[in-house]
Amino acid sequence: MSDGIFIGGGGEGYGTPQDLLLGYANRHGLIAGATGTGKTVTLQILAEGFSARGVPVFLSDVKGDLAGLAQAGRADHKLHEAFLARAATIGLHDFSYGACPVTFWDLFGQKGHPVRTTVSEMGPLLLARLLELTEAQEGVLNIAFRVADEEEMALLDLKDLQALLVFVGEARAELGLRYGNISTASIGAIQRRLLVLEGQGGDKLFGEPALELADLFLTDAAGRGRVNILAADQLMQSPRLYATFLLWLLSELFEELPEVGDPDKPRLVFFFDEAHLLFEDAPKALVDKVEQVARLIRSKGVGVYFVTQNPADVPEDILGQLGNRVQHALRAFTAKDRRDLKQAAMNYRDNPRFDIEDAIREVGVGEAVTSLLERKGIPGVAERTLIRPPSSQLGPIDDATRAALMGMSPLAGKYERVIDRESAFEILQARAAAAAREAEQAERAEAEAEAAAEREFTAARRYSGTRVSRSTSQPARRSSSSSRSDSVGTAFAKSFARQLGTQSGRAVVRGILGGLFRGR
Repeated sequence: MSDGIFIGGGGEGYGTPQDLLLGYANRHGLIAGATGTGKTVTLQILAEGFSARGVPVFLSDVKGDLAGLAQAGRADHKLHEAFLARAATIGLHDFSYGACPVTFWDLFGQKGHPVRTTVSEMGPLLLARLLELTEAQEGVLNIAFRVADEEEMALLDLKDLQALLVFVGEARAELGLRYGNISTASIGAIQRRLLVLEGQGGDKLFGEPALELADLFLTDAAGRGRVNILAADQLMQSPRLYATFLLWLLSELFEELPEVGDPDKPRLVFFFDEAHLLFEDAPKALVDKVEQVARLIRSKGVGVYFVTQNPADVPEDILGQLGNRVQHALRAFTAKDRRDLKQAAMNYRDNPRFDIEDAIREVGVGEAVTSLLERKGIPGVAERTLIRPPSSQLGPIDDATRAALMGMSPLAGKYERVIDRESAFEILQARAAAAAREAEQAERAEAEAEAAAEREFTAARRYSGTRVSRSTSQPARRSSSSSRSDSVGTAFAKSFARQLGTQSGRAVVRGILGGLFRGR
C-alpha cells in the first residue's frame, strides 16, 4: 500500500495519479462545489481510503446517501460500466467493490446508536449559541453554571438546567450581590428557548450515558478504521442544533486528545458537511474558537475537512489553514458568483496548462480542480482531476440492512438505555420538599402556641396587653441577624419558607412545585 490515498487521475489524459499523502492528511482540507457536482462521492472515496489505511472517520450523512459505505458496490448497478471505463482512464487497474466497517449514530436514536452529551460538557458558550441568546441572557446562563459548580449540582439534561434557572430566579437577590443583576425577564427568555429546543428534539442530545470519545477511534479485526456515520437527515431540520453538536464534538476532541506532533497518518479524520451552517450569524468569539481548534488540533492527529458549496462560506483565517483542496464546479450566474469564483481560483497554485478560473467553471460532474500537499507540506500545483469511482454502494441502504448492521456493531446496547442519576433536578426537588415540610412544621407549632395562649386567656390565667391592640398595627417581627449570612444553598429553601406563613401561601407554592415537577 502506498503512503497516500488515490483521489483520481490528473494531467494530460488524466493519467497522472493524484494522491492525498497520509502524512499531511491532518493539515485539514476543503471539498467545495455546487449542488450535484460530485461532492458526496468525493467524501465517500476519501472515507474509503482513510478506512482502508486504518484511520477512523467521522462524517454526517445529510441526505442518507453515505450509508452506502456499509455495503459493497455491485456489478448490476447502472453505473458499473461507467465506473470501469473511468477506472481504466485514470489507471486504477485494481478497481474492485468492497464495504467499509461502519458505526451508525443518531441524535434521536432511530437510525443509529444514540449519541448524547451532558449540559455541563456542552458549556454556556455553545449552549448560548444553540439557544440564540442575547449577551445579557448569556450572562445569566453563565451565572447559572457557576452556581451549579459551587453547589456541586450536576447538570446532565434539560430538566436539570430548567430547575436550576428556577433556583437562580428565586435566589436572584442574594446572587445578584455577587454576580450582578439577574433579570427575571432573561430567565424567562432562556426557559422559552429551552422549550423550543425540547420541541425540536434537542432534549435527546442531553443526558447519560454520554458519548465516550474512544468509541470513535475503533478499528475492525483487519485493522481498517471504522467509519462513524451520523444520521443527519432529520437533524438538519434544526440547522443550529446540527452545527452546534458537530462543533461541540470537535471541541471535545481538541480538549481531550493528547499531543502527538506530526504522525505518519491521522488518528481520526473529521468531515464537517454543510460547513456554512457553522459560520452563519456566528458571534466573533465562536468563530475565534473554531479558528483556534482548526489551527491546533492537527498536532493531536485529527484532520478536519470542511464540505460546503462555496469556499467563501468559510472565514478567510480558517480557509488559509486548509491545505488539501478538492474544488468541484462553481456556477457563476450573478456578479457575486463571479467574484466568489475569482476568489476561489486565487487560492490555488497556478498551472501553466490551463486557467484555473475557467477550469473551476467548466469541470463536469465527478471532475474537480485539486491541490494536494506535496512533500514538506508544499501546496501542489492545481490539476483537473477525474475523481475515482467508489468501491462501496452508491446511495442509501434499506432499513433492514441498517438494523442488521447496528445489531452487529461492537457498541450495540451500550448507549440505548438512558441513565437518570441524581443531578440538579433531584437535588432541588429534595430541597423544595424539605422547605415545605419545615414550613408546615413551623406553621403547626405556631398554631399550637396560639391555641394554647387562647386557652390561657379564656381561663383568665394570664393577661396580655397586646390582645386589646387589634385596631392598631401589629408589632413588627424581628428577623434574626443570622439570615444575612445565609449561604446561597439555603436561599432557595428560605424563599419557599417565607411564602408558607398561611394556608393559602402554602397552596400557592405547592401549585408552583406541581407545575415544575409534574410528569418528570
